[in-house]
Amino acid sequence: MVRNSWLKTGVVAGLAAFAVASVTAGGASAYVACNRYGECWHVKARWAYPRTAGIVFHADGWRFARPGYRWAGDHPGRGYWRHGAWVRF
Repeated sequence: MVRNSWLKTGVVAGLAAFAVASVTAGGASAYVACNRYGECWHVKARWAYPRTAGIVFHADGWRFARPGYRWAGDHPGRGYWRHGAWVRF
C-alpha cells in the first residue's frame, strides 16, 4: 500500500511538471519574418509563404544585420507585408 501511494505521488508530480512546461514553452516560440524589401514583423508560426514573397525567418532575438531593414509592424492572422500593405493568404 505504501508503494502505491509513492507511485501516485510521483505520477501527479510528473503530470504537474509537464503541464507547467507545456504552458511556458508555448508562449516562447516566435520568429522575426522579413521580406525581400526589408520589411520585418513578428510571427508565431512559420507559415508556408508563397515563394514569390521572399520571406526569410530569424530567431526572435534577431536584430537588423544591415541597413535597409525596418519594422513593418506586427499583424494578426496569416499573411505578409509587401510594400507597406498587408497581404493575406
